Amino acid sequence: MTQTVILRGDYQRRLAKELIDKAPQNAVVRISEAKRSLEQNDKMWAMLSDISRAKPEGRTHTPEMWKALFMNACGHEVQFLNGIEGGNPFPVGFSSSRLKVSEMRDLIEFISAYGARHNVKWSEAQ
Repeated sequence: MTQTVILRGDYQRRLAKELIDKAPQNAVVRISEAKRSLEQNDKMWAMLSDISRAKPEGRTHTPEMWKALFMNACGHEVQFLNGIEGGNPFPVGFSSSRLKVSEMRDLIEFISAYGARHNVKWSEAQ
């Protein structure tokens, strides 16, 4: 049986320790930072759409392409492949759903700073 405990306070920490003490031999324990939130994801997509509409530096990318460009700029592995028969390049091998809360926060801050430098009009308060 798999057990998940979110370490929000003392009770959850005690529970996690208790589960470890009761775990069978060769059990695996993984502790990781939480993945990005749905609120962060929604904010990122709104910002990417705002940038796409603004066309900074004359760039006419889709929000998906902007996401790949920003993730690449923030050091996340993104690969661009050429389209078939002369088609436009497209990103592969990236997913913001795998980002941790802190990584998503950094990505959103990077997007915000880029947008501010290029006078992007945000659809929601930053």
